[in-house]
Amino acid sequence: MGLTALCLALSKRPVGPTLADGSAVLTGWLLAMSMPPWAPWWVCFVAAVFAICLAKHAFGGLGQNVFNPAMVGRIAVLVSFPLQMTTFVKPAPLGSAGSPGLLDSIGIIFGHSSVLDSVSAASALGYIKTELSRGIPVSQSILTTPDITSLALGTHAGSFGETSALLILLGGLFLIAKRVISWHIPVAVMGTLFLLGTVFSMINPDRFTPGIFQLMSGATILGAFFIATDYVTSPVSKSGQLVYGIGIGFLTWVIRTFAGYPEGMAFAVLLMNALTPIIDHHIRPRAFGRTRKGEPLPLNRGDK
Repeated sequence: MGLTALCLALSKRPVGPTLADGSAVLTGWLLAMSMPPWAPWWVCFVAAVFAICLAKHAFGGLGQNVFNPAMVGRIAVLVSFPLQMTTFVKPAPLGSAGSPGLLDSIGIIFGHSSVLDSVSAASALGYIKTELSRGIPVSQSILTTPDITSLALGTHAGSFGETSALLILLGGLFLIAKRVISWHIPVAVMGTLFLLGTVFSMINPDRFTPGIFQLMSGATILGAFFIATDYVTSPVSKSGQLVYGIGIGFLTWVIRTFAGYPEGMAFAVLLMNALTPIIDHHIRPRAFGRTRKGEPLPLNRGDK
């Protein structure tokens, strides 16, 4: 919110009304959910600068941005600081033997602490990617990754939004029930990922991860319900939202499977953000009294 106020003040626009709309809080929350638990404070600050100042206010502010601000911030620091962005915490319960305390956590975030080396771990997708690069087939390495229950409950390493898939899913269903978002984008994203993972895993289980693993690991649930459904950067029509969601699911699977990064949700969202104007141009809702091409409907004889 501080960066938002600064950008508004520099552009000589009213600060109070914009801060009150909650968009800055939402961007900050999504950005925080996409960060590792112990990311250094300066990494988070750089991500916030890219998200608020460059991705949002450089385009004119709320409603004018082309790309999802939180994902721009995440990608900026992921490319710039890959080590800090891919170091996660072992899922040890608080207070258990060997787990860091509050002071250790503060030391890791705001300074330098050797404790991080002893409690760090790879995410499930990162572990699969690393083992595959060592020549170990997916069918073998997946046996040592967290099971579906652990992925659902959050007892595994990952960013904040990559842990408890069950809680994030419940939050997404709540948004649908309250009609804050529609089901089209989440179902398209998750359905595409699940279908691709299932089909290719059946063809070659040594190379491709199963559909349920694709669905429950990484930022799939968070991205499908909370990130891809951003009003400003997603298509308007329901058909366009389905195309948009299918594209995100497909690109996420491609990046996870063939690219160097284990997680592809943020990249996929930004790529489809760039295609949103094209989708809206070619797949537009039909206006009342007109065809889908915008031409007036012919009058019936009874209307003359």
